[in-house]
Amino acid sequence: MSTQVMSTMTRPMTTPFLVFSWFCRIVAAVILLQTLFFKFTAAPESVYIFTKLGTFIHTYIPFAPISTIEVSGRIGSGIMELIAAVLLLTPRFVWAGSVLALAATGGAIASHLTFLGIEVQGDRGLLFFLAIAVFVTSAIALFLHRMQAPVIGRKF
Repeated sequence: MSTQVMSTMTRPMTTPFLVFSWFCRIVAAVILLQTLFFKFTAAPESVYIFTKLGTFIHTYIPFAPISTIEVSGRIGSGIMELIAAVLLLTPRFVWAGSVLALAATGGAIASHLTFLGIEVQGDRGLLFFLAIAVFVTSAIALFLHRMQAPVIGRKF
């Protein structure tokens, strides 16, 4: 195999960069996919987090029902993370998967830093650090595949 591997970018990506790209994308996708089980099965930790989110939102929007926010937030974020993981593993849409993953984990990081706290139900900060790992690996993937992004890709 040649040292140059063509990607969907306008410039060829060397093999080490391609391997690093796949590593980052797989790490982010695996973390995103493994959290789906907890969100879609209403695991106690996930229900706790989104109930706390609902309570936080209810403080500022009193007519917003906490239970509806919990369910729709948990399922909605799970669907968003599923789509992000699939797009991260699809070479043509890495940029889109990275943007979605950054948005999802950016929200999670902001939640941890504001009303949840770093440690949630004695997890020693595991969920927070997993969100940081997805954010960093997705940011790297987006940077490596920035030329794929329509409209703004060529400006970077």
